[in-house]
Amino acid sequence: MTLAETTLLEDPDCRRATALTPVREPTRERGGARDVIVPIPTDFRLASGEKLNQPNIIGRLHGRIGAPVVVVAGGISAGRFVHRTETNGLGWWSGAVSVRGPIDLSRLQVLAVDFVPGAEFLDAPVTITTQDQARLLALVLNHLKIERVAAFVGCSYGGMVGLALAELFPDWAEQLIIVSAAHRAHPQATAWRGIQRRILQFAVAAGRPEEGVALARELAMTTYRTAEEFDDRFDTTAPTAVGGAYPVCDYLTARGQAYRTHTTPARWLSMSDSLDRHSVTPEAITTPVTLIGFTSDRLVPIDDIRELAARLPTLWRFVEAPSLYGHDAFLKEDAFVGDILRAALKDIKS
Repeated sequence: MTLAETTLLEDPDCRRATALTPVREPTRERGGARDVIVPIPTDFRLASGEKLNQPNIIGRLHGRIGAPVVVVAGGISAGRFVHRTETNGLGWWSGAVSVRGPIDLSRLQVLAVDFVPGAEFLDAPVTITTQDQARLLALVLNHLKIERVAAFVGCSYGGMVGLALAELFPDWAEQLIIVSAAHRAHPQATAWRGIQRRILQFAVAAGRPEEGVALARELAMTTYRTAEEFDDRFDTTAPTAVGGAYPVCDYLTARGQAYRTHTTPARWLSMSDSLDRHSVTPEAITTPVTLIGFTSDRLVPIDDIRELAARLPTLWRFVEAPSLYGHDAFLKEDAFVGDILRAALKDIKS
């Protein structure tokens, strides 16, 4: 794989070692992980002025007790089960978070949270920003008495939240590693998500919410990947008559059906809108940043990540690369992303 790379300030291999106060936690579940349930204060309000209906935010600590903490956050469908566990099967990023993996659970602790709002607490959409998510994460860090995390690793929406955290709380993370995220939402991505939201609203009005989730997911799947991958995977054999399914349509229908009960229209509307509200001022982020972008990503175009890199005052490293997988490259390009994670995290003293 060819790539272009910009390294500013210090080479990651030559940075000073970081020694951070570890967090001590009680005995964990089998598998080395445990949930952390943190009350949301009754006076907590979103930037919109709205009050959340749910009482708690739930995080999960994985890895070696007492080790430095790395926060890991992913897309809007990701949650606290980041690592393969006995209690929840395969984690959403087990390719990066594992014992002796790029984010090594034998020498680090990983904290991941379920983004708010939870579907079970939501009757109607709420207006929530990435800054709101950062403030909610701060509640978890305060609860755990963590004054500074060794790193924040954020992908997609999680990268947006990481940038918002660094803008609001400059001293809370020793470094950021941001993958497939930028300082703003691109208008084309907003256009695609806007159509998904209108599908959901139409389906709710028609009394068919699960079908709306499935259809919106089908459209979303076409934006996560690339035309080249679809061309490699699917032929163009026509059905026998109009209304029949083409091979790619069968695939999309299956993906939509698998997702129809995974979330609710109200939560999807809230999180989708949050993606499009995202905005930070790069010049205000003083935390050192490693950036990773993919030239085939249509949701977060590489030009936006290049602009973010140019405007950040403390850019440690910027790597861009091609990928067949578009926006999903952070989930699929395990070896490539893993090498950068190892380099960025290797100097953390455990």
